[in-house]
Amino acid sequence: MIQKYFKTITGELSISIPEKLDEISLGQLMALQSASKLSDLDAIQILSGVPLENLKQVQDFNDFEEFNETVATLALQISSLYNSNQIPDDVTFNIDNKLKKVKVFKNLSIEPAGAFMAARDIIVEEMTRHAASNNDEDWQQSFTPSLKACSLILANYFYCRATQLPYDEELAEQFATEIEKQPITTILPIAKYFFLSYPNLSKPKTGFWHRLRRLWNRGLALKILKSSGTSTQLMHWPEAI
Repeated sequence: MIQKYFKTITGELSISIPEKLDEISLGQLMALQSASKLSDLDAIQILSGVPLENLKQVQDFNDFEEFNETVATLALQISSLYNSNQIPDDVTFNIDNKLKKVKVFKNLSIEPAGAFMAARDIIVEEMTRHAASNNDEDWQQSFTPSLKACSLILANYFYCRATQLPYDEELAEQFATEIEKQPITTILPIAKYFFLSYPNLSKPKTGFWHRLRRLWNRGLALKILKSSGTSTQLMHWPEAI
């Protein structure tokens, strides 16, 4: 994390934002995606966890420009993250204040049957939603699952292994909050694998990952950088994976 101190009308405020990709959680990326209107302060609030009202107490808005270079670097690193098919060997969860390391099996088979059916339904629902809004026969080539769907599938995949409890669909869905605490470098490659390979989907070209790149570009880095006059050319994602 990168930490900086800002003068406020009542004293000093410490703000830390991610400096590396593995410091950005899936939940943070989901929050950036879901915001209908994302101001500079909104983006900093999501990345730092500092309440918006506290950020508004900083005396000089231009002080936030100190984060520009860090945000630009993160945006470029996210581009390379979506090129990666490297599935992590394990994922560590904090269950009842105890760390639990869960192995990620390379075939990503979903057990038990209840978890399999729930994950299958999520995938089918996402496919159906996308197909309904795309009339072309080649709709699978632009298939774009939501981050929420990714979170729910992985919640079903990890719930029993992480908690050592019998499968319960409602509790597994609630476990998505734990998935969303995980770094995007850990979670997104696993989610990507599910939607590329399970169940037998044709490999999408670029739709899902390019949409996330555009989100980061438009929703965060571009808005922060423009206030400092930094060239927005730094924020253009590569056109091909």
